[in-house]
Amino acid sequence: MDGEFAGRHVIVTGGTGALGSAVVDTLHAAGATIHLPVRGGSTAAAGGATARERIKLVPDVDLCDEAAVAACYRALPSLWASIHLVGGFAMAPIESTTLADLRAQLDQNAVTCFLCCRAAVVAMRAGGGQGGRIVNVAARPALEPTGGMLAYAVSKAAVASMTKCLAEEVRRDGIFVNAVVPSIMDTPANRQARPDADFARWPKPSDVAAAILFLASPQNRVTSGALMPVYGQSQEEPA
Repeated sequence: MDGEFAGRHVIVTGGTGALGSAVVDTLHAAGATIHLPVRGGSTAAAGGATARERIKLVPDVDLCDEAAVAACYRALPSLWASIHLVGGFAMAPIESTTLADLRAQLDQNAVTCFLCCRAAVVAMRAGGGQGGRIVNVAARPALEPTGGMLAYAVSKAAVASMTKCLAEEVRRDGIFVNAVVPSIMDTPANRQARPDADFARWPKPSDVAAAILFLASPQNRVTSGALMPVYGQSQEEPA
């Protein structure tokens, strides 16, 4: 897909994490101009990514703030794709899960996704009929019952439902909406958390990024409303 995104503008939330960095690298190699919203104002918040041509930092964006998200998207050039990777993870038995814990997971995962999806649709509809692509990130526990992480699973189930419902709503606009559904990925943090696991069976961030690249690409002409499992060989749950 080298060069397939040339001249296309893509916004990536959560673009500085393990998966986010892989997605940014993959999009950059495909020729995209990438916009990275971050909460801080420093280029250090983007891990040096902005040193590369066609990667642009968007500072001081709180993705739970309705006005801030709308303003961020309004300022973008003609938008082709919006990829929503920002989120959080928590696990605890229900008796140890407070209402504040649930609300925090809903904010980090579902609210950020909703606000960015809505702003992306507005921007794409204003783009003169070119359509666009939206890619969200759900999670395996959103689709398969999993104990001990109810707040996380509920928030990601909201992302999954949002993806399918929005895909139907905007289909006639040429906007395709999909989500990848990871299990646990091979990241340094997950290796540290589960040192006895078989890391070779975990999907790599670069492999998940390749799936996201396809869903966000002009080559994807038929897939919308899909929840794409990206489990690799793993039988384990997230994060």
